[in-house]
Amino acid sequence: MAYGRDWRKKVVNEVRIYVEGGGDQRSGKAAVQEGFSKFLTSLRAMARERQIRWYVIACGSRNAALDAFGIALRQHRNAFNVLLVDAEGPVSQSPWAHLQQRDGWSKSDISEDNCHLMVQLMEAWIIADPSALKGFYGQGFNPHPIPRQEDVELVSKIDLASALNQATQNTQKGEYHKIRHGPKILALVDVNMVRSRARHCERMFTILGKKLAEA
Repeated sequence: MAYGRDWRKKVVNEVRIYVEGGGDQRSGKAAVQEGFSKFLTSLRAMARERQIRWYVIACGSRNAALDAFGIALRQHRNAFNVLLVDAEGPVSQSPWAHLQQRDGWSKSDISEDNCHLMVQLMEAWIIADPSALKGFYGQGFNPHPIPRQEDVELVSKIDLASALNQATQNTQKGEYHKIRHGPKILALVDVNMVRSRARHCERMFTILGKKLAEA
């Protein structure tokens, strides 16, 4: 594919974000779409001010997100198409290089600006704002297992899952569930707090904000 780097030559009339998550059911994907749409409210507002169409598309699996993103590059050439997936581990190189090494995804002809990672998982963004977690789960929520290190991207997948399960196991809503709970909590978190504690989240907001400002 040779159409990833020449987006500046075209008028960007829409932004399309293809995000991993939601499972196989329509209801799960709808929940993810709503959660990310609220999380990205400030960017969506910028798009509307500039009359740029804005879409968040929940795709289910990470491979399904990649496939949908690839189709969009062919079918929506005037859009700024974005792939947003879990890193599934620590990241020490560029997003495409990370995905090539981990998943075998070779996209060297697509701009790095089109690829964004949730490091190490979307759950890192959730734990970045413990007050949102407490507000969502209410009575019985135990904040002590939630990692307190400033850089949430250093928290491993295993530790993220364990911390959330321990923190929520005695709540009325029950243990944390990625599809039933994750998108709802994401819609509640303080975005600025997440950006300050997760550099790849900050990277996404900075790049998309710049694209919208230039459109």
